[in-house]
Amino acid sequence: MFLAILSGCTENKRNNTNTTSSSQSVQHEENPTFTFDSIKQSYTLGEYLVLKINNEKTLKLDSIVYYINDKKIGQVNGNPPFEYALEHEKFGKQIIKAVVFSNGKQEENTVSIDLFASTPPRLLQYSIVNIYPHDIKAFTQGLEFYGGNLIESTGNGIGPSGNKGKSSVRLTNPKTGEPIKKIELDDSIFGEGATVFNGQLYQLTYKNNIAYVYDINTLSIIKTLPYFQPMEGWGLTSDGKNLYMSDGSDYIYTLNPHDFSKLDYIRAATNTAMVDQINEMEWVKGKIYANFFMEDVIGRIDPKTGAVEALVDLSKLREKVTHHVDLDVLNGIAYNRKSNTFFVTGKNWDKMFEIKLIE
Repeated sequence: MFLAILSGCTENKRNNTNTTSSSQSVQHEENPTFTFDSIKQSYTLGEYLVLKINNEKTLKLDSIVYYINDKKIGQVNGNPPFEYALEHEKFGKQIIKAVVFSNGKQEENTVSIDLFASTPPRLLQYSIVNIYPHDIKAFTQGLEFYGGNLIESTGNGIGPSGNKGKSSVRLTNPKTGEPIKKIELDDSIFGEGATVFNGQLYQLTYKNNIAYVYDINTLSIIKTLPYFQPMEGWGLTSDGKNLYMSDGSDYIYTLNPHDFSKLDYIRAATNTAMVDQINEMEWVKGKIYANFFMEDVIGRIDPKTGAVEALVDLSKLREKVTHHVDLDVLNGIAYNRKSNTFFVTGKNWDKMFEIKLIE
């Protein structure tokens, strides 16, 4: 997937010159009398969608009503070109529908297009500030600073060696890697991403469809919150007002922290592709920084649109950790506000890296 993400930095917008023929459209009528005229296959945010009917049978068109994702966007009399700015849609597939009224009859046809970000992600560099120990048995799922210490959530993944870790939440000394306080979950629970909100610790579970809320000082469970729909829990972060949750897809959901109800969502994309497998996340200066599963890369995502604005290739960090049979992917991002640095690690890594991003 990393190559797919990076393609957004190097490819031109040649895909945007492709047009959609009638054979690509999804037809609701068995024999529609019209098709869309020269609609492109992909667009970018802010671009204008120009719609016009290809009236091959020279019908007298009384009026046309246009929809995008079943939302009416306009109506024209006759068949003049209709322009619509793609400014408020989520990234990904968009369904365009035209309902044509002609001679007292009504017909409709649909076509799908793809919507991506308007600019390619920047490639950021980094410098290593410090290297600290990290628990080699910690299958890291979530990482975040709380005061001068780290909150870390781990899962109970089984590695190639057959050894099964223990899901846990722990308060850890960032410089020694030693846990100050730690609790382990039942083996039936696979711990996932975690974040601190309003003095409480929230932790996702992988497939149990619930989140745990802990007392931050004692790490005792206060309550559990059901997910708003059956789904996997991956990454979790907070802007201080709401929670943001990933589920392994390109979706990031905005959640009410009091009941875990869905408030909104975004879909992550570069200027050429959707970006999925969003994993651990961290909120920094109004942006979401995210790991991507199976990729040693961090992306910076606009939480309003889902645009992947920047990427940091951290693959060389893996060369600096002890290689062993259970070594797994980069995962874990914690931002230290005092030093303006990031602490990053991976699943079953024996090192924690303090890095500084270079804009």
